[in-house]
Amino acid sequence: MSNEYKIAIILPTRGRTTALTRSLVGLLEKAADLDTIQVLLGLDTDDTVGITHFQESLQPQLDDLGVSYTAMTFEPLGYSRLNEYINTLSKNSDADWIFFWNDDAVMESDNWDLEIVKHTGEFKLLAVHTHQDHPYSIFPIVPRRWLDLVGHLSLHSMTDAWLSQIAYLLDIWERIDVHVLHDRADLTGNNLDATFKERELLEGNPSNPRDFHNPNMAVLRMNEVEMIHVYLKSIGVASDWWDRIKAGTQDPWEHLRNNDPNSQMRQFTLKVK
Repeated sequence: MSNEYKIAIILPTRGRTTALTRSLVGLLEKAADLDTIQVLLGLDTDDTVGITHFQESLQPQLDDLGVSYTAMTFEPLGYSRLNEYINTLSKNSDADWIFFWNDDAVMESDNWDLEIVKHTGEFKLLAVHTHQDHPYSIFPIVPRRWLDLVGHLSLHSMTDAWLSQIAYLLDIWERIDVHVLHDRADLTGNNLDATFKERELLEGNPSNPRDFHNPNMAVLRMNEVEMIHVYLKSIGVASDWWDRIKAGTQDPWEHLRNNDPNSQMRQFTLKVK
């Protein structure tokens, strides 16, 4: 079944006005073909600042650009359930690629959409250059088939880590020639607002059932790796990397370390059995 658009931009946002407009309008203005792009925004029902800004300022600009967009409202889920926003917005998309964007991100590359479209038909997790080339795909770009196959994009708020670890274990992670500035408070000093300060980060306490490194979370990721592995074999895509990992003859994180020129990943707590 063909999709109507080539790329769907998934963007949950809360309480941001200037940063949101700068981020989304800037992203769209640097695209080569807006007719192939779909935008899906997620807004909380109690976010009067964000909703008013969208209706009075951002929506008219999107109309002027002529881009297809949908704004969905959610009962507030909080940062710790960010993946639920992403999963729901993604399920309402109709594009070959799903691109998870942030309201504090700034696109620096012209014609970024053409770089993504070059990979249409491939089952890979694409990564842009950002965070001093962090080895994770900080703004994940995945084929729609990933969502259809697994039923969601992530079961944890750390969607970038969730998808990146799965991609590394399957050897389907690829950096593309697109550059993005993540204008986040702890990186640049900007956007130090309530949205940033009130984030609940579920990492660093494996005994917490909701922590990214909790053993049960690791098992869920392994299940998804195996599911995608079976699919890749069924379409004739070489996938012996995962077989070697399971056999104990391949370092699971070899490519991740090689993609970490600035040593931003200091430990690997996920065990592969």
